[in-house]
Amino acid sequence: MITVNGERRELPPMSVSALLTELRVTPRGVAVAINGEIVTRSTWETATVNDGATVEILTAAAGG
Repeated sequence: MITVNGERRELPPMSVSALLTELRVTPRGVAVAINGEIVTRSTWETATVNDGATVEILTAAAGG
């Protein structure tokens, strides 16, 4: 069980990249934090989201 943006989900451990694919999130303009730590885009393939993790997926928004 992991928590993504406040919503609990029953998902197995996976990479950040796989999680974004699973959730159908387009990675452009996205930032990811696991347990309060920013995960750099260059490590999304290897950074693992484990059971019990809290993940925040933030999308940049343009505006004025």
